[in-house]
Amino acid sequence: MKLGFVIYGSLDTISGGYLYDRKLVEYLRAQGDTVEIISLPWRNYAAHLTDNLHYRLPKGLDILIQDELNHPSLLAANAGKHPYPIISLVHHLRCSELRSKWQNRLYRIIEKKYLQTVDGFIFNSMTTEKVVAGLIESRKPSVVAYPPTDRFSDDTTTEEEIKERAKNNELRILFLGNVIYRKGLHTLLEAVSNQRSAIKVDVVGGLKAEPRYAEEIHRRVLDDGLSSIVEFHGALDNQPLKQKFRQAHVLVVPSSYEGYGIVYLEGMGFGLPAIGTTAGAAREIITHGENGYLIRPGDVETLARHLSTLGENRELLVQLSLNALKRYRSQPKWVETAGQIREFLLKQILAFSV
Repeated sequence: MKLGFVIYGSLDTISGGYLYDRKLVEYLRAQGDTVEIISLPWRNYAAHLTDNLHYRLPKGLDILIQDELNHPSLLAANAGKHPYPIISLVHHLRCSELRSKWQNRLYRIIEKKYLQTVDGFIFNSMTTEKVVAGLIESRKPSVVAYPPTDRFSDDTTTEEEIKERAKNNELRILFLGNVIYRKGLHTLLEAVSNQRSAIKVDVVGGLKAEPRYAEEIHRRVLDDGLSSIVEFHGALDNQPLKQKFRQAHVLVVPSSYEGYGIVYLEGMGFGLPAIGTTAGAAREIITHGENGYLIRPGDVETLARHLSTLGENRELLVQLSLNALKRYRSQPKWVETAGQIREFLLKQILAFSV
């Protein structure tokens, strides 16, 4: 196959969505397919809409994949008859995120218009599939292909290591994600501000995506006297990141919305119970009270209570940790998932040519 893949910025951008895109491109190329990366510049939403004045579909392809994140730039290009099938890779919809109602109404109109212009979908979760189906109210060819969660291969952890780690007096909490409002680091910081037991919070993630929010978080840590228990590490490569996973007891990313949440499963590979929220697809990974907890977005009180319980009840911590490792091991391997995507793409090319 000769494919095009439309993204914003660099394929090496650090986020769960870009990891998915990157691993998919690697897999397709390994199968002998030619993949052309079509990068549009990162700007604000209004500026992306102006791309419709000049951007047009590339020529000479068998099929085109568009990361749905690029939707505001592609309305005009996708209009009318396509020279090949266009498949939208949907991580989550912008209009699903937590923001003012008038903004989401606007985003919903634009995203719906975009989604109606494509020929099929790759979804990262059943939740995302349902949200899109409810928005466009029509069925198009699609495949649900869960994100790659085995980038650390089998170099994760063992039951014995989990039990030994739980003996440490200090409860170590890992937050992993870009420091942006949607990821909910402010909720975690407020929840740990009055903990009575010994805790440590490691924050791993880029600080440049929303610099004003990152600055606000740094000020809050200083103003609330949390600098002795909260440490910022920035984005980490695989080896030092694995070390943070091994040191932690629990992964907490209380996002206002997740289209899937690769990070929860990656943490579970190291035996970390995950605490996420009821908004989005985290419930497809986290079973409340079994391998972690689900809280309402912004529910500081409940989050603080769960952290206190895990800090004081190490038997419960071990049991949730072992269940988390079991959940990780039940997840399909990426090679299986990517194979389903490639088979889906070939079918769409064949159907389009008939």
